[in-house]
Amino acid sequence: NAMPGGVPTGNVLVIRIQPDEGISLMMNSKLPGTTLRMEPVKMDFHYASSFGKSSPEAYERLLLDAMAGDATLFARRDEVEEAWRFIDKIHKAWANSSEELPISKFAAGSWGPREADELLAKDGRNWRRL
Repeated sequence: NAMPGGVPTGNVLVIRIQPDEGISLMMNSKLPGTTLRMEPVKMDFHYASSFGKSSPEAYERLLLDAMAGDATLFARRDEVEEAWRFIDKIHKAWANSSEELPISKFAAGSWGPREADELLAKDGRNWRRL
């Protein structure tokens, strides 16, 4: 093993959404000097501390844009109709199927189905719990 102390941990990139928007990166860095020593370091960016204020609340920007006539964040009618056309086909196929659907169920407000954890675990990964 070329690394004293063993293999360093993997890098971790965390993208945070409301209410504490920002990005942090935990990575391994070589310590200054002639020895090969690695140590985890963290780079952390918070919108609120960098710009002196937080970004708008969940629907605040959307409502302001609607009042100003800015449709940038809104789906067009043809987009919505096409999305429903696509989903309706799937819904009808499921409704007409006599087979048990391979859909994992989970409680509302939970972290999701157990199968999601198992899928990531196959590659040695996991969800980052808050």
